[in-house]
Order: sequence, then structure tokens, then C-alpha cells
Amino acid sequence: MVLRIFGISFAVTVVSLVVAFLYGGPQALFLAAILGVLEVSLSFDNAVINATVLQRMSEFWQKIFLTIGILIAVFGMRLIFPLLIVWIASGLGPIEALDLALNPPPNDAAYFPDGSPSYETIITDAHPQIAGFGGMFLLMLFLNFIFEEREIKWLAWLERPLARAGKLDQLEVVVASVLLVLTATILAPEDKVATVMIAGVLGMITYIVVNGLGELFHIPEEEEEPTGGPTQLAKATGKAGFFLFLYLEVLDASFSFDGVIGAFAITSDPIIIALGLGFIGAMFVRSITVFLVRKGTLSEYRYLEHGAHWAIGALAFILLYSIGHHVNEIVTGLVGVALIGAAFASSIRRNRQEAKASVAA
Repeated sequence: MVLRIFGISFAVTVVSLVVAFLYGGPQALFLAAILGVLEVSLSFDNAVINATVLQRMSEFWQKIFLTIGILIAVFGMRLIFPLLIVWIASGLGPIEALDLALNPPPNDAAYFPDGSPSYETIITDAHPQIAGFGGMFLLMLFLNFIFEEREIKWLAWLERPLARAGKLDQLEVVVASVLLVLTATILAPEDKVATVMIAGVLGMITYIVVNGLGELFHIPEEEEEPTGGPTQLAKATGKAGFFLFLYLEVLDASFSFDGVIGAFAITSDPIIIALGLGFIGAMFVRSITVFLVRKGTLSEYRYLEHGAHWAIGALAFILLYSIGHHVNEIVTGLVGVALIGAAFASSIRRNRQEAKASVAA
């Protein structure tokens, strides 16, 4: 099963590294490999969340997510999205934006000799609004999770009172709105306050819309199997599958913001970024998602979903904080891995306790 699920990802990785070497020599190969590792470390929580949604979809829509979805992830978010930012921010056309990306100023300066900004500079200047949108989208996802009453609790001492507070209608919107105002007024540069506010509100609206579509086709608990996975009949097809697919793509886009922005700390070459983040990183994230679904890992290790959502919360706060202060991408990746690792360890410990109790009984 491992070879069948990860085989394509390994093959794509080898081809991508070869292309990177032919494109820019050993340095490009090294940078592409580093970006691939960066994307996987930053997006492991993405894979866990994706798996919780993907297991509700029919086999047809799972295949669509792994084919068309990967094309959107690779070309849409890792190649076209940065170019789109440059296109909008600079007023250049698509061809000119690509030319700007492929032809940086001498000595990797921030500006060309004529005073025009480089591709990397334009992307960096757009970071506050990107972080505002992505941060608020992920924050809403996190708040919606922790304010909901759940039978299984990981950090019970914290999750229990938060769930009780969540009985207040629209509490997540209130909390997110307050944090957005504080972020925009305290952390955002003076000339970016309004921009961050608008981007953050759009992030909240986007979450409310796509989450509403997802909830519209939520699988009732009584239609689920004892293991927690939906039955074949309960899995979403047709319009239900389409809207869940749409939800996954928007979710994936929000997760990719930090990786795309972080990549520019390593290289501004769009080809290397597409190879590393897209073809290597995004493919492995997709494979991890499928592995979690096929193995039933989320049911076996009950706290993984909780750990992933707490990692999302940490990522959301890091994105919002990064509007005013630089945050090293290694820190971002380690925080997510640490939280998911702790949830995984707690799941193993709980399973062993239950197994001992069962034997004793």
C-alpha cells in the first residue's frame, strides 16, 4: 500500500530534481529539495485536515482531488498565484510579470538600476494582505473547531471550557473580528491597516461561505460506521462531492500562503518554487492525505485531528504576527510538527491504556 500511494510522489520527486538540475545546476537541485521538505513540514497538518474531509467523499471525487486538485495546487498556487500578485501590484501584464521573475536585478538587489522593484520585493510588499487573508481563514477554522462540543477531547482541561463558551452564537466570528482589529491596528504598517482589514474580512467571509457549503453536506453521525468513517452510501457524490472538493481547494490554498511567502526567503525563481513546493511538496502532502484515509489512521489515532487543528491555530497566529514581524519558516514548521507529534503520542498512550483495561477486564 505504501508503495502504491507514495510511488507517484517519489517518481515525481526524482523527475523534478532532474529538471531542477538541468535548469540551474546543483544549486537549483538543492533549493528544490529544500523547498520540498519545507512544504511537507509546513503542510502536514493540512494533510490531516484534508483526510478528515476526503474520507467523506466518494472514490470519484477523491480521484478528482488527487488529479485536477494537484494541478490547481502546483500551477495555481505555487506558480500562477505569485505571478498574479506581481501582475496586480505592479500593473504589469502576465508575460512581463514572468519576465520580471525570471530576470532578477544584478546581485539579487531589491530594485533594478532604474528604481523599479524586483519580483521578490513586490511579493514581500504584498505579504500583509496575503497573511491577513490566510491567517483569518485558518483562524476561523481553528475557532470553529475548539468552540464546538465534541465527545473526544485531547486537551480536556482546555477544550472543555472552550466548548462551553462556544454555546454563545457566532462566538468565533466575534473573537476573530476582535483579533483582526488588534492585528491591523497594532501589527500592520500604517499604510497597510486598511488593506489588512479588508483582506482579513475577505478571509472570514470566504471561510463562512465554503464551510457553510461543507456543512450543507455533512454526514450525520447515525449514518457513520462505528469506526467513525462514513459508509459507502453516505459518502458525498454529485453536488455534495463538488462542494467538498471546492472546500478542500480553498483550504489548501490558505495553507499554502505561508509556504509560498516563505519560499522567497530561499529563492525568488518561480520555476524552482514550482518544482520544490508544487511538484515535490504538494505531491507528498496529497500522498500523506490518501495514506491517512486508506489506513484509517484518523480513527485509530483519535487525537490527530485535534493536534492538527491546534497546529492550524498556531499557524493562523503566526501568519497574523508575521504582518508586523518576520517569523522564521523553520519555527512555523516545527510548531506544527510538534503539536501533531504530541497528539500522535497521546493517541498511542490512550490506545495502550484501553488495551490493558480490556485485558484486565
